[in-house]
Amino acid sequence: MNQDTTQPDATPLVPGQAIEHASPWSRSHNVKKMLWWLVRASLFRWSPHNAYGWRAVILRLFGAEVGKGAKVRSTARIELPWNLSIGPTASIGDYAIVYNLGRVTIGTHTTISQYAHLCAGTHETDTLKMKLLCPPITIGDDAWIAADAFVGPGVTVGARTILGARSSLFSDLPPDVIAFGSPAKVARPRVLKDAKPVE
Repeated sequence: MNQDTTQPDATPLVPGQAIEHASPWSRSHNVKKMLWWLVRASLFRWSPHNAYGWRAVILRLFGAEVGKGAKVRSTARIELPWNLSIGPTASIGDYAIVYNLGRVTIGTHTTISQYAHLCAGTHETDTLKMKLLCPPITIGDDAWIAADAFVGPGVTVGARTILGARSSLFSDLPPDVIAFGSPAKVARPRVLKDAKPVE
């Protein structure tokens, strides 16, 4: 029995066929990225534990926006610093992954905990070319992405919202909620006992 490898109104599908496509990155981009990887693996990775100012200087040299008092641990893996904005007093924990092919914005006093993964890169799934897509991620002020949580491409997390440990988030979260699970769902509002009234 012959297996039908076609779809209605679609180009015949050949299993395993290769689709040629050009790299989305320019040569200058690739050179810049290689230079960053060398610095990340040496001057950044092996800097002292509390050398937050030194790592902020390195990130800024590579185009990152780093607010005053922001803390990035030496083991954090940032893919492209020129696509990163970190607000004042925000932090990125040990072994966190910021895969920022698209823009990643982390708000003021926001915490990205250890092993968390912000993934601002995906592929167009409706073609065999699998075109690279780079939707941005935005994490609001005073938010917390807890340990080992995953935030997918194109997602916005509202201010003061918490995403629980080992959760997986694929859609936006509003401000002032606590969410967890895979996929993450809102569990309850976050009511801050020490919140200052808005004047």
